[in-house]
Amino acid sequence: MKLYFSPGACSLSPHIALLEAGLAFTTERVDLGKKLTAGGADFRAINPNGYVPALELDNGVVLTEGPAIVQYVAELAPQAKLLPAVGQIERYQALSWLNYISTELHKNYNPLFKPDATDDMRAKARNMLALRFSHVARHLEGREFLAGGQFSIADAYLFTVLGWADVVKFSLADWPQLQAFRARIGARPAVQAALRAEGLLN
Repeated sequence: MKLYFSPGACSLSPHIALLEAGLAFTTERVDLGKKLTAGGADFRAINPNGYVPALELDNGVVLTEGPAIVQYVAELAPQAKLLPAVGQIERYQALSWLNYISTELHKNYNPLFKPDATDDMRAKARNMLALRFSHVARHLEGREFLAGGQFSIADAYLFTVLGWADVVKFSLADWPQLQAFRARIGARPAVQAALRAEGLLN
């Protein structure tokens, strides 16, 4: 398998999942501005949407959209327990968080990354993120992970999205639970390996 990524982007989540799962894979960096892979290929020929992540399987099939990719990875390696088994309520709690992060956190960052966003758009995005962060922080009170008693693909995604707060200069000081979660997940060997591979950690 090959994971197409851009350092620190949402592709970090499946990168972490692949390493946690212990699966064999390669990576190729994508220049999102130029829509070119490190090898010089037109990335839009791989993912017509032009954004990461994309996971190219050994049979040539390409999966896109981070939440779908991490579920696929989790199910390829059930022994890694990145997603509880079918029928367990913890599985659906993890999937619920995966969707929440995608729609309520990830998407609300968009105006903060766009140079043409107005000040009003940015202010609204920050207010919405603050509300959502508060919700997640309350949930994490007294918990090590988002769902169940162990690390899941939802935790990898939340870790990734929390990392963007530094990029857009959004302080997490009001949410010590989020800061503690980020430090805790960031200390995992697979997470450290993914960060180093993407040039985000020395």
